[in-house]
Amino acid sequence: MISPQDLGSATRTSTFPSPGSTLDLDLIRKYSGPAPRYTSYPPATQFHAQFSNADIESAIIDDNRADAGPISLYFHLPFCETLCWYCGCNTVITRQHGAADGYLDSLARELDLVVARMERTRPVTQLHLGGGTPTFLSADQLLRLADLVKSRFVFAPDAEISAEIDPRRLTGEQVAALRYLGMNRASLGVQDTDAAVQRAINRIQPQEINRRAVDWLRGAGVDSINLDLIYGLPLQTPDTFDRTLDDILSLEPDRLSVFSYAHVPWMKPAQKIFEHRNQLPVPEGKLAMFALAHERLTEAGFIDVGLDHFARPTDELAIALREGTLHRNFQGYTTRAGASLYSFGVSSISQTANTYRQNHKTLGAWRDALARSEYPVEKFLRLSDEDIRRRELIMSLMCRRELNFADLGRRLQVDIPTQYATEIASLTDLEADGLVTVNSQGVTVTPRGAPLLRVVASRFDATFQAAARRHAQAV
Repeated sequence: MISPQDLGSATRTSTFPSPGSTLDLDLIRKYSGPAPRYTSYPPATQFHAQFSNADIESAIIDDNRADAGPISLYFHLPFCETLCWYCGCNTVITRQHGAADGYLDSLARELDLVVARMERTRPVTQLHLGGGTPTFLSADQLLRLADLVKSRFVFAPDAEISAEIDPRRLTGEQVAALRYLGMNRASLGVQDTDAAVQRAINRIQPQEINRRAVDWLRGAGVDSINLDLIYGLPLQTPDTFDRTLDDILSLEPDRLSVFSYAHVPWMKPAQKIFEHRNQLPVPEGKLAMFALAHERLTEAGFIDVGLDHFARPTDELAIALREGTLHRNFQGYTTRAGASLYSFGVSSISQTANTYRQNHKTLGAWRDALARSEYPVEKFLRLSDEDIRRRELIMSLMCRRELNFADLGRRLQVDIPTQYATEIASLTDLEADGLVTVNSQGVTVTPRGAPLLRVVASRFDATFQAAARRHAQAV
């Protein structure tokens, strides 16, 4: 069995595109297709329901050995007052804010069930509140959540504590409660600032609300602010999105996430309204918005960290990219490598060195399992040695944009060029188009290939089927 201690970070030797680098849209058109986001390997589509309660307990106990590393925590808070029609998240739509009290009761049960099998001295280096809308919870409910967490875990002095925030629902009291939890990073959902686009997606959010939220957070001492945008939404055009970028840059964020709208109406029926109204931009328009965002943000000095993440050069993410210490988990890119991820709440996904588990996706099934004192898990996966090796290759491409054959071979205890000769040979077309370079030392993703990281990584994915509709477009 491969030991997690054998899988340290490689030393960074290759270079990254500087601000202002250009995109090759013809190549993006050629290669962009459905591909996993590789927040895990194997992807979540490979998790299965063939497991027992004992399997879950064993995974937790095995992860809490004497030399276990730090912990990353995630809490899924699914409630929203209204449905944004583009949304692909697991949400519960209600205006009854008391529903969060019962949810916190169930979270306490899940915490007690899991923490009883954990080593309580392991430091928490990262905590994230996601949703849904964490700020659906009142200030008092957020304080209760903070106490539930603080009473059960020990936090590292430099822990990153973050929350997703809906500026429309934010109050000063909630900011104070989140600061009591220790929040030092905030991620604000903006998506678009054009009034017509906002009406089309059922999310009315004037720019003054965004500015008020940013001012409150900075005034409270939150030292890093991320703003979320989406391109490819109904009624968006390159011109309207350019104005949105003007608005966003005026708020001086530290990070930006610029997501491609994932149109998956077979999974999220509310998205069918966009088809009925024929409001979605054509593919060329969507690609133009992607190029515009990349150009505007890199010209403004942001570093393209990878996929949809941009950060200022002094930000931890940009520094980790340069130093080769970037990591990727179910929350996206992070600087907190080596931590086991323990997630709580409906639909949340946990990760240990060789297992993944995902909670029930419906509120009723999640609560019912907890009422029976069972782990509220719907799907599970125990990784094989080969899964772990391939995960290391894919994450090296996603986070360091390279495969260093000697370093990987030493850590994975295999001859990489021999073991993965077929996969390396499959890069011939990408190499011919200048997306990667391949030699006896390894594989390097070029600046031209950086927007297609998911495509390069998929060549080493033994589970991937290019024709499958289970993944969103790579760009």
